[in-house]
Amino acid sequence: MRHQHGYRKLGRTSAHRRALLRNLADALFRHESIQTTSAKAKALRSYAEKLVTLGKKGDLSSRRKAATLLFDPAIVQKLFAEIAPRFTQRDGGYVRIMKLGERRGDRSELSVIELVERAEASSALAG
Repeated sequence: MRHQHGYRKLGRTSAHRRALLRNLADALFRHESIQTTSAKAKALRSYAEKLVTLGKKGDLSSRRKAATLLFDPAIVQKLFAEIAPRFTQRDGGYVRIMKLGERRGDRSELSVIELVERAEASSALAG
């Protein structure tokens, strides 16, 4: 039984899982929407929400912590300068997961994970 097990292992070693989540988070913050399997999306949700919370704090300590959790320094800059200010009025729930169905090759469940307040959506509403 898996009662109160804190995280998904995703069939990987801890270092491989950490690298996978860092890469997925980089892609999510770069493109603001990515397609992946549902299990990876669910694991990424808590990781990404913690990073947005760090971005909302905005202090030097939070920036250094985010830099250790992401690979690309440009993505850290984008997180603190562009993404986090969009969520100042929101206490949580920064990303959404929408199921797409099954992948044709191996029937694994696919999902789209995206930021709730995306740049294209806010610029389309402004214009």
